[in-house]
Amino acid sequence: MKLKQRVVVLCAVLLLLGLAKVFLLDGGEGSAASRRDLRAFRKMEASLALVRGARLTHTLQSPWEVAAQWVGPREVYPDETPELAAVLNALATARVERADVGYKGTQLKALLVLDGGQKVVFKPKRYSRDYVVEGEPYAGYDRHNAEVAAFHLDRILGFRRAPLVVGRLVNLRTEIKPVATDQLLSTFLMQGNNTCFYGKCYYCRESEPACAEGEGMEGSVTLWLPDVWPLQKHRHPWGRTYREGKLARWEYDDSYCEAVKKMPPYDAGPRLLDVIDTAIFDYLIGNADRHHYESFQDDGGASMLILLDNAKSFGNAALDERSILAPLYQCCM
Repeated sequence: MKLKQRVVVLCAVLLLLGLAKVFLLDGGEGSAASRRDLRAFRKMEASLALVRGARLTHTLQSPWEVAAQWVGPREVYPDETPELAAVLNALATARVERADVGYKGTQLKALLVLDGGQKVVFKPKRYSRDYVVEGEPYAGYDRHNAEVAAFHLDRILGFRRAPLVVGRLVNLRTEIKPVATDQLLSTFLMQGNNTCFYGKCYYCRESEPACAEGEGMEGSVTLWLPDVWPLQKHRHPWGRTYREGKLARWEYDDSYCEAVKKMPPYDAGPRLLDVIDTAIFDYLIGNADRHHYESFQDDGGASMLILLDNAKSFGNAALDERSILAPLYQCCM
């Protein structure tokens, strides 16, 4: 099943579940309870709808200030966010003031600063929409469209733990190169009539650049979380070894969760439940590459597990990697 089909099926299932609750569980008799359920369902539908090209109706704050005020210990944005469409539109259209190589990591990305000083992460398109990534479930380059799809699935599930993401088409010649740092500019090259760059990262190679179609490059733009909410990185207790022939303990010890429950921050607070939520989320998007995760710093284990870096997802719609669910079936079954 392709990415688009999977998203459509998921939305259809959610719709059917809501209708079943309204018309079956309450007998379809038009009771007060069923009417309340129907109103709640329609409210949920309305809250997920986004208006194309929306803008803020006031000028007292920038879109970036609005989004920064949403962030809390347990959510990146609240349930009621009438300005969400306007903030996403600003992400997709605001002028690029500066472009640099991406922050540390294994995959190609660029760090952009948008009009108003807002930092964002740009991940370029590396594959066509229908490309199937073969091999290990974590194989291949990052998929920019996976970041976009994962953000919206996070909204549908009501987690609200993924930073805001949009798709964007940028012109490398007119929007990026004039404001790029020397370090980023030094990685630009031409392949035929296409402008390319390979950036700086662990796996970045001049022989494997990301290329635009001519000068226009499609990619995802992820909103940088506010600096007042510094992040803390953790090794995922169900991370893989990424070494052939060497298994992690959870891959051969079915009682592994009992050991995890005795370790901080999993011995108290919501963190272990967040790990299980994330396993379900990752299974739905096909992400088997969450070897580390981030929470907010100095949180005492109370912060949410932030759903960052979802680009190793939706690589093969025909593959359901059951091992992603290990935190669920080892801790709950």
